[in-house]
Amino acid sequence: MATSSCDVLVIGGGITGCSAAYHLAGYGAEVILLEEFDLNTQASGRNAGSLHGQIQHGSFMEFGEEWGRNFLPALLFLHRSLDIWRSLGQELSTHLEVRLNGGLLVAETEEQMRDIERKVAIERSAGVESDLLGREDLAEIAPYISSEMVGAQLSKVEGKANPMLAGPAFAKAAAERGVTIRINTEVNGLDAGENGGFIASTSNGVVSTRRVVLAAGNTMNRFAPLWGQTLPIVDEPAQVGATEPMESIVRHLVYFAGDKLTFKQAKAGTLLIGGGWEADIDPITRHTSVNPANLVANLRVARRVVPMLAGVRLIRTWSGAGLATPDLSPIIGQVGPPGLVVGVYPHMGLTAGPLMGRVLARLVLDQPPEVDLRPFAPDRF
Repeated sequence: MATSSCDVLVIGGGITGCSAAYHLAGYGAEVILLEEFDLNTQASGRNAGSLHGQIQHGSFMEFGEEWGRNFLPALLFLHRSLDIWRSLGQELSTHLEVRLNGGLLVAETEEQMRDIERKVAIERSAGVESDLLGREDLAEIAPYISSEMVGAQLSKVEGKANPMLAGPAFAKAAAERGVTIRINTEVNGLDAGENGGFIASTSNGVVSTRRVVLAAGNTMNRFAPLWGQTLPIVDEPAQVGATEPMESIVRHLVYFAGDKLTFKQAKAGTLLIGGGWEADIDPITRHTSVNPANLVANLRVARRVVPMLAGVRLIRTWSGAGLATPDLSPIIGQVGPPGLVVGVYPHMGLTAGPLMGRVLARLVLDQPPEVDLRPFAPDRF
């Protein structure tokens, strides 16, 4: 089989891997990117496109205030990446449908508002500002929200992008910088070379490389023998529903403090309904599929928060390849032999992807990281 070589091999063709390849080429490295399937067909391209900038309320309620304070470095990572998203379309010469009009976490009860206030206090301690809205203020900026809701948190930096465009835009720009991209190429083995570097055995030949970026999400543990133990990454596939197109009425990314929900409107007018409701996953093939009961439950929650949905048709559903870590913070760092780095951001990898790729590119080239990576060390578990 054919043998090729490069300075850095990137494994994984989602937004993180494509971003890493793009930045590596910008730093002057010769790069090959390998993707087992097609680009952007796993977690990066199968989510609802939310750009997150607040502590997720469901996680806060489950794990508590101490967890929330410990999560702040991961939250600030998201905010640095959101700064990149603002001008990313211009940089990549692609309209990514980015809108950062803010996020609304709505509450149905005064008790939920008090929980939101506790969460906001932790976010503000890290310099993340939000407004607390009463019923009248909420009705003014989001009249489609049920009048039963008593208030909300308005996080000003959140929004949405088109997840089907961002990863491929990075890939196109990376290719223009000279990156070799090989899709439908499975990495069957990754071994340390006798004199340093690595040898990757693939379904389309052998690649010899000095350094490796692993950005393969929840499949990267297939290479765990290189560093001795598996990383605690688990499958948490989610699903999304999309309605028929409507007039543009929803400006914000909407959450609900009473149950799992994300709700927003795409450029084409489609309302996207999600929130982390679990999809089914085949234990053998790892293929995911929509769970009908969870879909119905998700739609009931959405209609409770946005009553006008009662007369709107759902026209499409799909499942996504989600993942999680025990503390819901990213895993970023060097593992195993020198020159091997890993990066994964659970649940919110689309938001983090532009920065994550740049961080991994600098890390694998031994350049100073632009963020403190100690809270995300792979050996912290």
